[in-house]
Amino acid sequence: MDPAGRLNGAAKPVRAPKTAELIADQLRASIVRGVLKQGDALPTEVELVKQFGVSRPTLREAFRILESESLISVRRGSRGGVLVCAPETTVAARNFGLLLQMSGTTLTDLYEARKVFEPAAAQMLARRATDEDIAELKAAADALAALVNEGAAGADLGEWTAAVFRFHDLIMERAGNNTLRLFNAVLREVVTRHMARVMRTATDNEKIEKQFKQTLRAFRKFITLVEAHDDVAARDHWAAHMERAGRRMLWGDLAKETVIDLYV
Repeated sequence: MDPAGRLNGAAKPVRAPKTAELIADQLRASIVRGVLKQGDALPTEVELVKQFGVSRPTLREAFRILESESLISVRRGSRGGVLVCAPETTVAARNFGLLLQMSGTTLTDLYEARKVFEPAAAQMLARRATDEDIAELKAAADALAALVNEGAAGADLGEWTAAVFRFHDLIMERAGNNTLRLFNAVLREVVTRHMARVMRTATDNEKIEKQFKQTLRAFRKFITLVEAHDDVAARDHWAAHMERAGRRMLWGDLAKETVIDLYV
């Protein structure tokens, strides 16, 4: 600032928020704080117009903002009204998936991120694991074992893949960190598409069966470490497993593909 208190350099104009945005802010705050709960009906338009002292078009613009965020559902007609909705991870997943596509994110880049946060979640899980967590992990491993024991000939590889991802999901869901859990939910569709693409390019059933057996052994060892609450060893083991799995999932041209290639 100069002696007169003026800012030096180019000052950018500040846009005042529109009235509709301010109304949306108030309603959004009531929803996220639980004052307005899922399924609650908002007051009528007439009541809200009086309450906020605005016109109907302004109020409806605020509704459009919240509807785009999946926080409300607007029903038109004689039985119309505005209901509060709970935000869904599918909305965030769709938007984040689009961002990954439009930014040219590669599958290698995506997997590198997973190699960072999954071992961290594995360490948290091993440190905090309950008997219920361990039982869920064992059930997921047993489900994969049942499929692998049937052999790869004529196997539904989609089922095998789903069983593997169930184990990965459990690590993220049971780690005890809500941010990691939600981040995993947002990425799930992209990661599932990637694995499906890998399976479509695989042709050697004997090799596939061998790889799934290796994965199963890695799962069993991880469970042993979790039972012992050896969090550092669990983290290191899962990091090594992710590194090996990455080499199988990102060979050749797959390493160069982008997320958008999964959707075309």
